[in-house]
Amino acid sequence: MKSADRILQTIKREGAVTAKQLADELDMTTMGARQHLQGLEVDGLLTFEDLKVKVGRPTRHWSLTKKGHARFADRHGELTIQVIDAVESLFGSEGLQKVAAEREAKTHALYASELDKFSTLEGKLTRLVELRQQEGYMAEFEAQDEGFVLIENHCPICKAATRCPSLCQSELNIFQSLLGDKWSVSRTEHIVAGERRCVYQIEVKSHSLP
Repeated sequence: MKSADRILQTIKREGAVTAKQLADELDMTTMGARQHLQGLEVDGLLTFEDLKVKVGRPTRHWSLTKKGHARFADRHGELTIQVIDAVESLFGSEGLQKVAAEREAKTHALYASELDKFSTLEGKLTRLVELRQQEGYMAEFEAQDEGFVLIENHCPICKAATRCPSLCQSELNIFQSLLGDKWSVSRTEHIVAGERRCVYQIEVKSHSLP
């Protein structure tokens, strides 16, 4: 993978970064990182913000522009929108909801067949992240004191989900069902709402505490 593509991938996954952070992570010189960043800015893929620090010059943080985000695949986005419009035109909003429900059921069945092999929440999340990565969601999860956070740095169905919000609700329904009644799953960040990523907080339900 070219250095420029690696930089875009890193910023997509991690959010705003400095040239030094990129240099350390991608094993290149800070000067080399800056040159790549400036070139990507000229191409319209990156923008920057200078943040004040207590001592010294402001620190420059680089992030993706709208054009930069568009470099990452939205699977057959325009075609999907056309199909959604056609379904709604032919069968109405009820028909569209039935299609979304069928997709939810099939996705749930696929994931459940894989996650049922694991007895722990961490095991289930590890496999879920693998499945989501295969589908282009750039997924990862982190352990916290009282649960976990599931992070998806990219949504390959963003255009479709913007047109048909029930697709996003389906994702939440699937995660909640897969992880069981003991756990509460809530979405705290949402790409469709204009945020950089989707984040799901996974915590023990209060009535499950001893």
